[in-house]
Amino acid sequence: MKKQELEKVSDFALGPENLGLAPYFIGKSYLSLLNDQEVDIYNVTFEPGCRNNWHIHHGCGQILICVGGHGWYQEAGQEVRSLKSGDVVYIAAEVKHWHGAAKNDAFAHLSLTVPTEGASHEWLEPVTDEAYNKLKVQ
Repeated sequence: MKKQELEKVSDFALGPENLGLAPYFIGKSYLSLLNDQEVDIYNVTFEPGCRNNWHIHHGCGQILICVGGHGWYQEAGQEVRSLKSGDVVYIAAEVKHWHGAAKNDAFAHLSLTVPTEGASHEWLEPVTDEAYNKLKVQ
C-alpha cells in the first residue's frame, strides 16, 4: 500500500515507519507521537495484514481508540474482536494480547498510556499466519 493511501486512513499524522518495533510486527506499521505530556498518545497505522506480536504491558494499561480502517484485537484465551473507527479498547496491565489490521484493509488507532515508573513491554510470539488467516468479519 502506498504511503499516500495510508495517510488517508485517519485524520491524524501518519508518522514515519515504525522501525524501532519492526522486529515485533508482521508487516509495516507507522508511528506518530501526538502527545507526551502526562499521557503518551501515539497514532499507530498498520498496513493491510500488519499485526503486532502477542505482548504484555507490565505496570500500566493501555487504551486503543480506533480512528480508521478495520482491525483486530485479541486477548489470550478470548475470541478475536473486530475493530472499526469509533471503537475503544481498554487493556489492563498484565493482559497478554495483540492487535493489528485486517488482511485487506489498513487500520489506525490512537494508543494511550500513562508513563509509569518501572512499566515495561514484554514482546512474545508472533500471531501465526494460520491463526490470522482464519479471521473473518462477522
